[in-house]
Amino acid sequence: MANVTTAQLFEEPFDADEYIERLAWRTPGGGSKGGAEAFDPKKLLEEFVNHIEELKLLDERIQRKVEKLEQQCHREAKEFAHKVQDLQRSNQVAFQHFQELDEHISYVATKVCHLGDQLEGVNTPRQRAVEAQRLMTYFNEFLDGELRSDVFNNPEKIKEAADIIQKLHLIAQELPFDRVHISGEQVHRFSDVKAKIASKYHDLERQLIQEFTAAQRRGEIGRMREVAAVLLHFKGYAHCVDVYIKQCQEGAYMRNDVFEDIAVLCQRVNKQVGEVFCSPETVMAKLIQSIFENKIQAHVKERLDETRNSDVEQYLKNLYDLYTRTTALAAKLSDFNLGSDKHTFLSKLIKNIFSCYLESYIDMERQYLQSRSGMILQRFYDSKNHHKRSVGTGSIQELKERIRQRTNLPLGPSIDTHGETFLSQEVVVNLLQETRHAFERCNKLSDPADLPKNAFSIFLLLVEYLCVDHIDYALEIGLSAIPSADAKNANLYFLDVVQQANTIFHLFDKQFNDHLMPLISSSPKLTECLHKKKEVIEQMEVKLDTGIDRTLNCMIGQMKHILVTEQKKTDFKPEDENNVMIQYTTACSKVCAYVSKQVKRVRRSMDGKNVDTVLTELGVRFHRLIHEHLQQFSYSSMGGMLAICDVAEYRRSAKDFRVPLVLQLFDTLHALCNLLVVAPDNLKQVCSGEQLTNLDRNLLHAFVQLRVDYRSARLARHFS
Repeated sequence: MANVTTAQLFEEPFDADEYIERLAWRTPGGGSKGGAEAFDPKKLLEEFVNHIEELKLLDERIQRKVEKLEQQCHREAKEFAHKVQDLQRSNQVAFQHFQELDEHISYVATKVCHLGDQLEGVNTPRQRAVEAQRLMTYFNEFLDGELRSDVFNNPEKIKEAADIIQKLHLIAQELPFDRVHISGEQVHRFSDVKAKIASKYHDLERQLIQEFTAAQRRGEIGRMREVAAVLLHFKGYAHCVDVYIKQCQEGAYMRNDVFEDIAVLCQRVNKQVGEVFCSPETVMAKLIQSIFENKIQAHVKERLDETRNSDVEQYLKNLYDLYTRTTALAAKLSDFNLGSDKHTFLSKLIKNIFSCYLESYIDMERQYLQSRSGMILQRFYDSKNHHKRSVGTGSIQELKERIRQRTNLPLGPSIDTHGETFLSQEVVVNLLQETRHAFERCNKLSDPADLPKNAFSIFLLLVEYLCVDHIDYALEIGLSAIPSADAKNANLYFLDVVQQANTIFHLFDKQFNDHLMPLISSSPKLTECLHKKKEVIEQMEVKLDTGIDRTLNCMIGQMKHILVTEQKKTDFKPEDENNVMIQYTTACSKVCAYVSKQVKRVRRSMDGKNVDTVLTELGVRFHRLIHEHLQQFSYSSMGGMLAICDVAEYRRSAKDFRVPLVLQLFDTLHALCNLLVVAPDNLKQVCSGEQLTNLDRNLLHAFVQLRVDYRSARLARHFS
C-alpha cells in the first residue's frame, strides 16, 4: 500500500514542492491549514522518516531492475551485431552472383543484336526484292493492258490499290521516252504504260476524293481521316483540302450577321480538322484565307461600294464598323493554331481587304467633316435669319484689333443683336460629336505611323469650325454690339456671350483631353497641338478681356447717366434743413439697384477666379465713379448726413461683390464723408483716425472744402 501511495505521489510532471505538500496533506495531523485534527509535527516527522526509508527501498529495487535491463540490452546488441555481419556476408555473395549474371546477359544481348543485324541485312534486301517483284507484277499488268489483280478491281481494297499506284506512278516518272524501231517504225517503249498508270492514278485519286466528300457529308470522321491519310501522298491532296473547305461552308451563312456565322463555323471546324488531317494548322489557315478572300471581301465590297459615292457619312460608318468587326474576328481566330506567325498572317489578310479603302480614308474623313461642320453652322445661322458677316482679315483688320486692344475704342458702328449671342450649345455638341466620331474612326483606321498626323488634321478642322467660325465669330459680333460708354439704356449682352463661350470652351477642352491626347501623346504632334490650342485660347481671351472691359465701361456709363439725371444739387444742400425725410437719395437707390443687378449678372456669366477678377475691376471703377461724383457738390450739415447715408448704401451694395478691396475702398469713402459733418474742433482728430491717417492730406483737404461752411475762419483755422 505504501508503494502504491508513493507511486501516486510521483505523477508526471514531477514537482518536489508539490510532492512534499501532497505527502504532508495525506499524513493525519500534518496539514498546514488545519482540519479534523490539529497540526502534529511529531507525526509529520515520523511520516517523513518512514517515507524516506520507503524511497530508499524503492530506489534499490529500481536500480536492480535497471541493471538487469542493461545486461539484457547488451546481450541483444551482440546478437544483432552477429546477425548484421551474417547478412553483409550474404549480400556480398549475392552481389558477386549478380555481377556474373549481368556480364552473361550483356554477352548474350550482344550476340542477339549482332544476329539481328545480320538477319536485318539479309531480310531488308529480301523485302525490297519482294516489293520490287510485286510492283513488277503489277507493272506487267499495265504493260499488257489487262488489270487482273483483285486489288485493282475490288472497291474495298482501294486503299491498298492507292498505295500501289502511287509507287508505280513514281516509277513511271523515272522511265525514259526512248524510241525503238519496230518494222521500220519508231515506237515509244513506255509511253502507253505511263499513260495507263497516270490514268489509273488520277482515277483512284478522284475516287478517293469522292469517298472523302461522301464521308464528310455523312459525318464519318474516322473514314475521312483514313482517306485523307491515303491522299496525303497524292498530288490531289490539296484538292481534297479545297473540297473539304468548300463543303464546310455550305449552309454556314444562315444569319444576317456574317461575322458571327464565320466565328461559329471556324469554332466548329477547328475541333474537326485535328481529328481528320495530319497537319490541322495548315488546313485551318487555308480555310480562314478562303473565308477572308471570298466571303468577307465580297461582303465588304458590297457594303462600301454602294455608299462610297452617294453617302459619305454612311460610308465612313460602314468602313469603321466593318474594319472593327473584322479585326475583332481576327482576334478570336488568333486563338486557333494557324502556324508560327499567325498574327502576321491575319494582319496581311485584313490589309488585302481594306488597303484600297484605307488609303483614301483620311481625305474622305476631312472632306465629310468639313461639309458636315459647315452645314451644321449654316443651318444654325439660317434658323436665326442671320446672314453671316465677313470678319475682316489682313493688315487693316490686324491694325484695328491692335488699336482696339490698346485704346478700348469701338471701331465701326455698333450693331443691335437684339440679345442674340450667336452661340449655340446644340451646335457645339453636334460639332464635338462629329469630331469625336472622326477621332474614333481615325484611331481605328489610320496606320500607326500616320495616326498623330491624321488626328492633328481633324483637330485643325475642329479649331476652324468651332473656335474660329463659331466662337470667334460670336465674339466679334458681340464686340460690335457693345454700345459706347455714354449710350443710354444700353443692353449689355456680351456677358451672355462670355458665359456661353466659357461653357463651350470647357467642352472643347474636355474633348481635347479625352479623345485627342491619347492619339498624339507620344508623338511630336503633341507640341503642335498644344501650341495651336494655346494660340486659340489667347486669341479668344484677348477678345473676351476687351469685351468685358468695354462692358464694364458701359456699366459705369449707365451709373454715371443715372447719377447725372437723378442727382440734384439741392439733395446735399436742402432749403429746409429740418425737414429732410429720406434715408438716401433717389439717385443712390437707382444706382444700387443697377449695381446689384449687374453683380448677379457677372456671377452668372463667369466662373472660378474670373468672377473675383471682374468684380474687383467693376468695384474699383464703381468706387471711383462715386468718389468723383461726390466731389461735384457742396454739402450743408444735413446734406453731409445724407451723403453719408448714400455712401453707406453704396457700401452695402459693395458687400455683394465679396471682394475685400472693394469693401475697404467704400469704408474709406465712408470715413471721408464724415469730414462733411464733423464739428470743426474735431477735424484733426478724425483725420488722424485709423482709416484716414494714411491718406494724402490733399485728398482730405479736398473733401473738407466741399462743406458750405469751409469759408468760415474757424473751420479753415482748425484744418490748417
